[in-house]
Amino acid sequence: MTSAPSDPTLERHFKGHRETVTSVDFSCNMKQIATGSMDSCVMIWNMKPQMRAYRFDGHKEAVTSVQFSPSGHLVASASRDKTVRLWVPSMKAESTAFRAHTATVRSVNFSGDGQTLVTASDDKTIKVWTVHRQKFLFSLNQHINWVRCAKFSPDDRLIVSSSDDKTIKLWDKNSRECIHSFYEHAGYANHVDFHPSGTCIAASSTDNSVKVWDIRSHKMLQHYQVHSGAVNSLSFHPTGNFLITASSDSTVKILDLLEGKLLYTLHGHQGQVMCVAFSRTGEYFASGGSDEQVMVWKSNFDCAESRDNVRLQHKTSSNIKTPPTSSMSHPNFNSHLSLLHSQASEPQEHLNGQDSHSAAHALSSSRGAVHSRATHSHTHGHPSSTSSSTQHAQSKASHQHPQQVQAQSQASDGGVPAGLASTLEHIIGQLDILTQTVSILEQRLTLTEDKLKECLENQMEISLHLQRRGEV
Repeated sequence: MTSAPSDPTLERHFKGHRETVTSVDFSCNMKQIATGSMDSCVMIWNMKPQMRAYRFDGHKEAVTSVQFSPSGHLVASASRDKTVRLWVPSMKAESTAFRAHTATVRSVNFSGDGQTLVTASDDKTIKVWTVHRQKFLFSLNQHINWVRCAKFSPDDRLIVSSSDDKTIKLWDKNSRECIHSFYEHAGYANHVDFHPSGTCIAASSTDNSVKVWDIRSHKMLQHYQVHSGAVNSLSFHPTGNFLITASSDSTVKILDLLEGKLLYTLHGHQGQVMCVAFSRTGEYFASGGSDEQVMVWKSNFDCAESRDNVRLQHKTSSNIKTPPTSSMSHPNFNSHLSLLHSQASEPQEHLNGQDSHSAAHALSSSRGAVHSRATHSHTHGHPSSTSSSTQHAQSKASHQHPQQVQAQSQASDGGVPAGLASTLEHIIGQLDILTQTVSILEQRLTLTEDKLKECLENQMEISLHLQRRGEV
């Protein structure tokens, strides 16, 4: 039996971008957050309050997408300037750039092994590249309008893409063929991603909906109409039990996929919320929007939940109930989810979530719409005047269970000695930096070769010209 989730709390509040924040991602070790913005900058925020943020200037136009490599030692960014850049997220701001498309690059995504990148563009194509040399591998060309998003599946065998042509396409990476197209009739999908199990995809649409599809049966499993504006981004919790969404209606919403219902609505941003992402462990999530702010929230609901689900990952359960509040669910959804999740949460007391107020914002997280006799908990944050201000929760929810706190303090390193894990991480980091250095040297060598070739050609032309004059 899993314990009842506590309400999300606003932990940090960053301000430094000068225009809309378009994309956000966590590093694997939770020490840094990368964001992209319409101000053409990539920013790296450090979770330690005393450490300053890094601003990377390199793109000539708006940055549309950012992502950390699986090791956390590289950040990829996509831009309207038609390029993709790979950054080393340190003070030196070293980067390499390559022209990826002939139009705006909308998204960039690392494969699970960190060796390849997939990019999506307004030139209607999806392209796959090597990370080491940024070498073009192949393109996928069946979309007939702008491609908004492209992502690798967890096992890297598939690619999912969404386009303004109102289709979501599944591609086989090896055969490079489209194996299925899902059709959106009312709008197009802004964002699409794979469920951690790799058997489902979720899409956020301009028609204000969120849909979950089974990629094997091609059936729609869930359909949520909980937003009053376009849904711009979404992110799965690592357990696969929750889905978080960002919308132009100024809210962030958390959906309970096991119960098929809206769990929380978070009111923090002043204006459209453009991006949202869970951390690698699910302990935190971050959101960014047109108010130029980045907000980092502590999930709180994942402490005991994620631990229990990891432990029982491969067991099936008969406790999963028919989703009561999703607009549409496929009859086989219960048996489908029972294979993906350990055990459904038993019926829990519905809590009307916590309200968090600050001098700048009225921040509230409210659970589902129809709940009577709600229990309230309050926290207060105080943003500082620095560019990366901090909002800390001053009090914990009164209904938080002791085992949740205990679960937070336990390390889940899978039995790998801490020293060995640290050494391996350091080696991987050094390899990434070495790869980046080699890539920069290769680019310089290429430029030198081009210049040398140009000089030789000019010398030949001069020689020919002098020879002709001599003959005359």
